[in-house]
Amino acid sequence: MKETKRAKNFFQELVRSRRSIRRYLDKPVDREVILTCIEAARMAPSADNVQPWRFLVIDDPELKARYAKEVFSGIYSITRFAAKASVLILILARLDIIANRIGKQIQNIQFYLLDIGIAGEHIVLQAEELGLGTCWIGWFNIRRARKFLKIPRKYKIVSMLAMGHYEKRPRKEKKRKTLEEIVWFNKIK
Repeated sequence: MKETKRAKNFFQELVRSRRSIRRYLDKPVDREVILTCIEAARMAPSADNVQPWRFLVIDDPELKARYAKEVFSGIYSITRFAAKASVLILILARLDIIANRIGKQIQNIQFYLLDIGIAGEHIVLQAEELGLGTCWIGWFNIRRARKFLKIPRKYKIVSMLAMGHYEKRPRKEKKRKTLEEIVWFNKIK
């Protein structure tokens, strides 16, 4: 019982400490650390185990700077802070998987988006455990990203993660809805 409580406390603390980081230090992230985070994503569950995720890691500073100039300009400039992160991970989905097509037709749910979300959050939590900050980025010029990186059409660009070292500061607890506001048992109240 003590072991379970300790593990629960560790996970709860990890989840509570994770924040979206928008100010990064100018310090590279070791590729082994990046791969540890990707390995966590690789182990994520997916609908019918299709594992639709693919990850394009941009860690070369020169390439990242040129890429950021393309994808974080104009109406997307609000997310230009991500250019300061040492690593940008473009999260792609391989869509020519029949399970995803059937799921969309029958259930009207794009299961690959659930799968990608789970895998991406595995990256985020692993990075947090390793002392790195991350931020999910959804607001960027996808068309320019595809063109700049020459991404084939068989991959759908879903999201991006900024990752890097950051200055640890005291954090305010964010207001969250109570359990009573978000959970029902056996019927909707």
